[in-house]
Amino acid sequence: MPNIKPVSDLRNYNEVLKSIAVGEPVFLTKNGRGKFAILDIEEYEKTQATLKLLSKLMEAEKAVKNGGEWLSEEQIRISLEV
Repeated sequence: MPNIKPVSDLRNYNEVLKSIAVGEPVFLTKNGRGKFAILDIEEYEKTQATLKLLSKLMEAEKAVKNGGEWLSEEQIRISLEV
């Protein structure tokens, strides 16, 4: 179940920070609407890495669809040794 708190709870931010766990962000509302999300740094870094990987996969998919060349197994091995 999501952990939702009004942004005014930040007056006592230590209590809000205690509510944060990996995989369980705290969502802050302002005037009854979602406004901010506070999450553990590990969760943030994992999310950023996932977005970066997905972006690279999308670039590769576009390149292949546009006639890009596939690399041979040997070419990949050589590029990884650098």
